[in-house]
Amino acid sequence: MWTPQNRPKYDRSKLRYPSDLTDEEWAIIAPLIPRAKRGGNKRTVDVRAVLNGVMYILSTGCQWATLPPKDLPPRSTVNDYLRRWDADRTLDASTSSAGNRPAVRPARASPAAAAP
Repeated sequence: MWTPQNRPKYDRSKLRYPSDLTDEEWAIIAPLIPRAKRGGNKRTVDVRAVLNGVMYILSTGCQWATLPPKDLPPRSTVNDYLRRWDADRTLDASTSSAGNRPAVRPARASPAAAAP
């Protein structure tokens, strides 16, 4: 229920996009993001910006080509990180810790089970 006390907590008007992560959300998710691999080049991309790009795609449902180029990393970078995080199950851990657990579908009853 919206009350004057909790309304400021959910205010997203000060964010660049409504899908961007707040500082509180980032504090929860940041420790779950895997570190850069050892032995390679240093990570030059802002991981929070990449995650904001992923959230933008998921919340708006837009095509990859319409990802805003001036505010977010290139779509190829966002897509690469999304695929990597999906493959190593990072996304599963982040949604569980954020309290957005995916709904579990109940098993469908077979038509034969309903027949007398």
